[in-house]
Order: sequence, then C-alpha cells, then structure tokens
Amino acid sequence: MEMLLAEAATPADLGAARVQMAISLGWHIVIASFGVAMPAITLFVEWRGHKTGEVEYRLLARRWARAMGVLFAVGAVSGTILSFEMGLLWPGLMGTYGEVIGLPFTLEGFAFFVEAIFLGIYLYGWDRLSPRVHMWSAVPILIAGVAGTFFVVSANAWMNQPRGFDLENGKVVGVDPWAAMFNPATPPQSVHMLVAAFMVTGFCMAAVYAVGMLRGRRDRYHRIGFVVPFTVAAIMAPVQVGVGDWAAHFVADYQPVKLAAMEGVYETERGVPLHIGGVAVDGELRYAIEIPNALSLLAHWDPNAEIKGLNEVPEEDRPPVNVVHLSFQLMVALGSAMLAVAAWFAFLWWRRKAPPEGKWFLVAAALCGPAAVLALESGWTTTEVGRQPWVVYGSLRTLDAVNPAPGLTVGLVTVLLVYAGLTAATVFVLRRLARDRPVPVAPQESDVTEAPVP
Repeated sequence: MEMLLAEAATPADLGAARVQMAISLGWHIVIASFGVAMPAITLFVEWRGHKTGEVEYRLLARRWARAMGVLFAVGAVSGTILSFEMGLLWPGLMGTYGEVIGLPFTLEGFAFFVEAIFLGIYLYGWDRLSPRVHMWSAVPILIAGVAGTFFVVSANAWMNQPRGFDLENGKVVGVDPWAAMFNPATPPQSVHMLVAAFMVTGFCMAAVYAVGMLRGRRDRYHRIGFVVPFTVAAIMAPVQVGVGDWAAHFVADYQPVKLAAMEGVYETERGVPLHIGGVAVDGELRYAIEIPNALSLLAHWDPNAEIKGLNEVPEEDRPPVNVVHLSFQLMVALGSAMLAVAAWFAFLWWRRKAPPEGKWFLVAAALCGPAAVLALESGWTTTEVGRQPWVVYGSLRTLDAVNPAPGLTVGLVTVLLVYAGLTAATVFVLRRLARDRPVPVAPQESDVTEAPVP
C-alpha cells in the first residue's frame, strides 16, 4: 500500500474519483434528508389522525410511511456505495486517518441498524399494534435518523477542521477520536444540515400536493398533505438564515481562504463589500453588484474588519473560485426565494385565517421542492469544493489521498449506470405508490376514531 501511495494518480483518474464521489454524495444526501425529517412529519400526521379522528390524516400517514420505506431502502444502497468509495477511492485518507475518524462512522452504523429495525416494526405494526405503541415505535426512527446524520456530518466537519491527533514524521499519533468528532466545525455544519433536511423534505412533500391542487384536487386530503409539510419547511426557512449566518462566521474565522473564494475576494483589505453575482476573470471578480462594507460587517460584525484575500496564499492552495462563488450565490439566492414564499404563506394565512390556495402561490410552493434540493446541492458544493485542494484541511491534499491505481474512470462509468438505474427504479416505485389507494384497504372512520390518543 505504501508503494502504491507513493505513486501519483493521473489527472483523468483524479477527476474521475472526484466526480464519482460528488455524484454519490450528491445523490445520497437528498435521500438521507428524507430519512431525517420524513419520520417526524409522518409521526405528527399519524398523531393528529388519532387525536382528531379525521381519516385523511391516517391515510396520509399510511401512504407516507410506505414511501419512507422505499426511500430508506434506496438510501441504504447509496450509503453502502459511499462507504466502499471512501476506502477504494481515497486510501490515502482512510489509511492514514482512519483511526481518527473511525468513531463517527462506527456510531453511524449503530444508528442505521436501530433505524432499520424500528422502521420494520413501524411498517409491519400498522393494525397490529395499539395506536400508542405504534407511534412510540416511530420515535427511535426519528432519533436514529438525526443521530446518524450528526455522526456523518461530524466526520465531514473534521475534514474541514481536523483535530484529535498529532503528526510525527508523517505518522498519526496521540489520537483522540472524541476531540476529532467534536471539532469546531461540527456544531454549525450539523445544525445547518439538519435544518436543511427538514426544508428539503417539507418543501418536496408539499410540492407533490401543490401540483395536485393545481390540477383541481382541492379535497381535504390534498390540503392537509400540502399544509403540514409546507408549514414545517416554512418554519425552518428563517431558522436556516440564522444558522447560515453562524456557519458564515465560522468560515470567516477558521477558513478565510474559503470565504475569499465564496466572495471572489483577491486582495486583503478592510471594509470589503458584499458581492452579488459576478464572475472571476484573470484574478478579479467582474460584473458583480457590490454592497459597500457589507462583507466585513457580516463576517466580523465590523464594517472595517479585514478580509483575507486569495492572493495571500499560493495559487496551488486556492480552491476553484468560480465553482465556489457561483454555488454559494445560487444557494443564497434560492434560500432567499424560499424564505420569501414562506413569508407569503404566513402573511396570507394570517390575513385570511386559512391556508392560501391561490394559483400563483401554489405554483411558487411547487417550485420550492426542486429549489430546496438545488440549494442543498449548492451548499454542499460550496463546503466541499471550498476546502480544495485539501481533503483534510491543511494536512492532506486530495491528490495525495486518491487511489493511484489505474482504471478509476471505469468505476465512474459503472457508478453512473448504477445511479441511473437506481433513480429510475425509485421514481417508478414512488409513482406507483402515488397512483395506488393510500392503503390496500382504506380504514373506515369508525376504525380511526375507536382508539383516540390524548
């Protein structure tokens, strides 16, 4: 292994490894978001069904639970692919630092098994367990989903702020896995991801029913199916603004080069403006709208604070500016648009004392689904590409971590085919579920109301 790692991967193989990891992570992170938030939304709807006696809540919970099972299954497949890719594509990372970041991956495995066990109980327990016991069986699913996400994100946060080890003659010594897991980047990254998961799940679930309502299905079943998840996402939208500000302050303090790339700042100076739009060309950001002193103010609460520029570090230590800058701009733009739709929703409901159902609002709400997914992908692009050229920030370059064995391009093509098939199968199954009756035998209202839960 040491002889192999001493060699260098070709640019084509390095590019293939990066693209393969990006596709795998980008695909999995969307499915994982549903695994975090969908159990909570489904559990709430089931509880409301028992409390109010309305059959629509029960039918929605039953249908969402079935979709949850499908998404968990495909998420297990994509998560397994990612775990293999960590070792196969990046032996320089796992071979050197595996003992440092192994703890969160191990704990995530336990969380996954807990989630799988109780999801099976929850799905099998319909009409076999009492309402109270059945709902309690969903609580470990929710806890395990949140915990698993925290563990994985903490490992990624460690890559941004490595802690819990010392290097002596190129070897890792003095390992403290707990310090590694609870590094300075863990709190803002994990909270940012968890809030994003609820936004993605809520907006995507609501988008399905918004489209149905635009097609004339204005029954109570569709209204509840829209309002509940959209309300969850709308509540999280302003929360994410605060969490995003927290994350931006962290980047300013701990990763100034990433901040410079996000904003296209090349020269170190004070009172730096905030840039809206723009493209980096020949070492400067062009065509951007500037808000004077705003970046210094937002980054350090001081309009005259100094912002470190990209020219402070060698060119080979800089991330690709346009990729980071444009992905960050897209994330902020989409987040702002979703926040505006959430405010629109709140205002109309406050004014009319009823959920809004106007055509243009429903169009905007339906668009929030894909917008949330795109914002999530843009945010992760900013996080991951902004760390480049380091896979472990300041300690291990991506080029030194990649597998030097030839043929990684073949692996990329194989993974593309796998994910194309997985995507097609997932869409097919979910569409079949959408066309079916909510449950094989829809419960009667008497069945729903016979065992209310306080």
